[in-house]
Amino acid sequence: MSTQVAVYLQDAHAVREGMEIARYAESKGFHAIWQAESRLVREATVPMAAFLAVTERIKVGSGVVNNWTRNPALLASTFSTLDDLAPGRVILGIGAWWEPLASKVGVKRTKPLLAMRETIEAVRALLADQHVTYDGEFVHLDGVELDYVHQERRPKEVPIYLGATGMQMMELAGEIADGVVLNYLVSPIYNDMAMDHLERGAHRAGRSATDLDRPQLVVCSLDEDRGAALDAARLLVTQYLGQQPHIMKASGVPESLLEDISKVLTWPATAEEVEAASKFVPDEVVQMITASGTADECKAKVAEYVHRGCTCPVLYPLGSDVHAMIDAFADWTA
Repeated sequence: MSTQVAVYLQDAHAVREGMEIARYAESKGFHAIWQAESRLVREATVPMAAFLAVTERIKVGSGVVNNWTRNPALLASTFSTLDDLAPGRVILGIGAWWEPLASKVGVKRTKPLLAMRETIEAVRALLADQHVTYDGEFVHLDGVELDYVHQERRPKEVPIYLGATGMQMMELAGEIADGVVLNYLVSPIYNDMAMDHLERGAHRAGRSATDLDRPQLVVCSLDEDRGAALDAARLLVTQYLGQQPHIMKASGVPESLLEDISKVLTWPATAEEVEAASKFVPDEVVQMITASGTADECKAKVAEYVHRGCTCPVLYPLGSDVHAMIDAFADWTA
């Protein structure tokens, strides 16, 4: 039996090209398409709707929206609408966002665990067609429901997946989420720690970590020219070393490397700065946290994540030929 595989799209491809990729991935048996929304570049739900409109089976998830810039009522309404378009195929992936972006746009990420708990509880209740009153520290709803007028009233089957990197958020995912979106640019060994903390959270809810779906973003730079594949991945790794060092620290990237990168990159980084900083990043760091190289090398690396707890690799294609990556993983077994 083949392993479930998905595709992750950010903004490297035009939305219409993403629609074609979604159709092709579905034709090759892929399980899902996930649309990024982390930087201020592409909002997730518009391309999600486009992907859903041109496919019949494949699931489509947000990878991930944040819980600060849309209130729970709008989140529930938005994902209810997506479910109207493609019932049973929508996944709400949600995360706590990141610094310095949040503070730069005026968001104060205080008590992120409590804020996330309140958001998920409220959104889940609204999607379940409940009349909701919620008086939390962050969420305040006074007799709110999704007030359908012309359509059939029904609970919307939209699972909520929590995008987590830190271990406290991982435990919260284990406790209250339907699934967890494990981050990219982490080493497979990171998954051991993540699974342990997922289990702790799941235990609090009377279940096991294996009861949760655990898709994981994996950078996949596939090219028969191994050097070209590594160089393509190196640029992305460099960008995240500078902009989201918390992800890198979670995988044991040396602090000295993070310091060297931070001296070169500003935010937002220019292409020239990323290129200059990439000279500091050795091949072994690229290989530690990405699946880069030939098709066989990429498949072997992705299998490591699966063997350490990932239920569905969500491949972030860096190569110019996305079809080649999809073909390589069609009917693939880890």
